[in-house]
Amino acid sequence: VSEKMRSPKTFFLYKCLFALTFWNHVGLSVENELFKSDPRNFIQDGSDKKIKSLPLLYANSHQSKANFDWVVVQNTTESLSLSEITNDNVKELVALLSNFKQGSRLQNLTLTNMSVDWENVIEVFQTVWHTSIEYFNINNVTMLSEIESAHFDYSGTSMKALTMRKVLVRDLYFTQNDLYKVFANMNIEALTIAESEMIHMLCPSSDSPFRYLNFLDNELTDLLFQNCNRLIQLETLILQRNAFESLPKVSTMTSRMKSLKYLDVSRNLLRHEGADAQCRWAESLTRLNLSSNQLTDAVFGCLPVNIKELDLQNNQITSVPKGMAELKSLRELNLALNRLADLPGCSGFTSLEFLNIEMNSILTPSADFFQSCPRVRELQAGHNPFKCSCDLQEFIRLEKQSGGKLFGWPGAYMCEYPEGMRGTQLKDFHLTELACNTMLLLVTALLLTLVLVAVVAFLCIYLDVPWYVRMTWQWTQSKRRAWHSHPAERQTDLQFHAFISYSERDSLWVKNELIPNLEKGEDCVRLCQHERNFIPGKTIVENIINCIEKSYKSIFVLSPNFVQSEWCHYELYFAHHKLFSENSNSLILILLEPIAPYVIPDRYHKLKALMAKRTYLEWPKEKSKHALFWANLRAAISFNLPMADGKRCEESD
Repeated sequence: VSEKMRSPKTFFLYKCLFALTFWNHVGLSVENELFKSDPRNFIQDGSDKKIKSLPLLYANSHQSKANFDWVVVQNTTESLSLSEITNDNVKELVALLSNFKQGSRLQNLTLTNMSVDWENVIEVFQTVWHTSIEYFNINNVTMLSEIESAHFDYSGTSMKALTMRKVLVRDLYFTQNDLYKVFANMNIEALTIAESEMIHMLCPSSDSPFRYLNFLDNELTDLLFQNCNRLIQLETLILQRNAFESLPKVSTMTSRMKSLKYLDVSRNLLRHEGADAQCRWAESLTRLNLSSNQLTDAVFGCLPVNIKELDLQNNQITSVPKGMAELKSLRELNLALNRLADLPGCSGFTSLEFLNIEMNSILTPSADFFQSCPRVRELQAGHNPFKCSCDLQEFIRLEKQSGGKLFGWPGAYMCEYPEGMRGTQLKDFHLTELACNTMLLLVTALLLTLVLVAVVAFLCIYLDVPWYVRMTWQWTQSKRRAWHSHPAERQTDLQFHAFISYSERDSLWVKNELIPNLEKGEDCVRLCQHERNFIPGKTIVENIINCIEKSYKSIFVLSPNFVQSEWCHYELYFAHHKLFSENSNSLILILLEPIAPYVIPDRYHKLKALMAKRTYLEWPKEKSKHALFWANLRAAISFNLPMADGKRCEESD
């Protein structure tokens, strides 16, 4: 084997590598190491540039047992991952890494579960700094000893990126500058220190080559990089999950970062009251993540003027104020998980293309959104508590007209109110044009009202409703006056056998025929006639009602003259009212002269109904039939009427 090796240095490299184990523990000892090899694994020129994998084999010797060990997690020509690094084996690790000089193919090194003293950490870093390794990752680091100032040689390195996660410092009392200056002055492009409870980081002492800084999940505050003008090449700064509180101070921090393009300060405690605080952002900043903070509407007064992508989700924003500074370059805006009640306008975002307003408090979004935001290509408005009403119809039609610009349609768009519509997709919600068009609804209601009024007016005129209303009012007033009158006047005992209603033009027949034939004779019929029984001082209506109520029957002498008399119509109405109110058969109709149906006015429909349904007595022209007529009429009004002295009528004769 030795004959095929030209360089002692290469021989030592392979000697160390073969001493590692692939899955088990490795013991490194120059005197006692045991390994076996295949000569085919070595190349003639002693270079490792063509090696595909490092030939790490088991060391099963029970004679060589070192007091330091680590676990090989990954082993390829370009990547090496080791675990369980301690103070016991760190020297051998340094010896191993020092052989990977610049020009070697090993580029990625990962150390996990590293628990060593501070000086050993510096030694490992210093060794790696002068090797071919470009990407160095350290996970779960515990620094055991006191942290002291250390000299670090940054020259001649191949390193591009350093990532450290979960760093724990056991020393509680140390000078912070001794720790942070080692990392702040590193001449690499990318530095990540995450999940380490770091409370500060120094500004580099000279112009830094940092282009990427990631301080995720630490305890950094508003004091970070204040008045720092050394990060002139920094393009990406991630400060997620820290303890920043003031948005203006964050903006001031970036003001001297001339190349900064992306800033992530999400999941902090940022606030901006918008009082007198001024915001000074880096002019180069185009992407900003302010999500999951405590920002309100005032944040729109503290934003970079050249911003293109802005994430403000999960804050306390209720609206986008009008009159704010214009963000003419803004293309993407995320306002999800806020308290917006409507879609924001684009008066300040003339270049907006993508808008996310999911999970806000929007009940009825504005339908003119795409008109005010013509350049928007995608709108995410789902998962809002939509109120399915007429106001939402325009927004639903907007989806059809937008050509697929609503992201998540239709699954993410459901009714929340009213209760009966909850869970219904907006695409399945429909209302008629009449229900949603207020003007059309008003016109329709007005037309229906006019038609109804016209019909009612026609019926009132046709049926003479005003007359009946007037009579009902007279009846009511008469009853009211009678109720408030003297008790003696309210006596309602029957005093007459019949009340006679007739036209004055038929008074001769009544006086010469009707009254004499009924009142004279053995039956003692007492008749109520308006000329002799109306009480002076009372109104005609009151006298009519009083006579009808005190009479057992009401006799109506019907003739063409009767239907032309207004007072006869009153008397018929009140008598008919008594007929229904007392459920008595108190009407007697005498047809004195034939009445043609067309002669009876339309408003006398009660008279028409009575003549069509009730039997009436017709006055015969032949004298031979008069006796039968009077006999039938007497029989119809036969009634034992009490006299004033308590005797019956028949007993007075």
